Amino acid sequence: MTDQDILEKLKEILHDAFEIDPAIIKPETNLFEELDLDSIDAVDLAIKLQEMTGKRIKPETFKSVRTVADVIAAVQALLAS
Repeated sequence: MTDQDILEKLKEILHDAFEIDPAIIKPETNLFEELDLDSIDAVDLAIKLQEMTGKRIKPETFKSVRTVADVIAAVQALLAS
């Protein structure tokens, strides 16, 4: 799965789950400041990413995630493990 594939899937998840306009979702976009997600939303997002990858996300891995690019990197690391 390429970074672009993950980005497209992430746009879909963020739109469906949080009604966020996919047009504003870019790798440098901050999840909390620009997309207005909170810690509960981050947990929901982590669950959706687990469903997407079929792998469990460790909470400490997701704590450092701040941007869309961080999410892409976390998903890539999960898929590689």
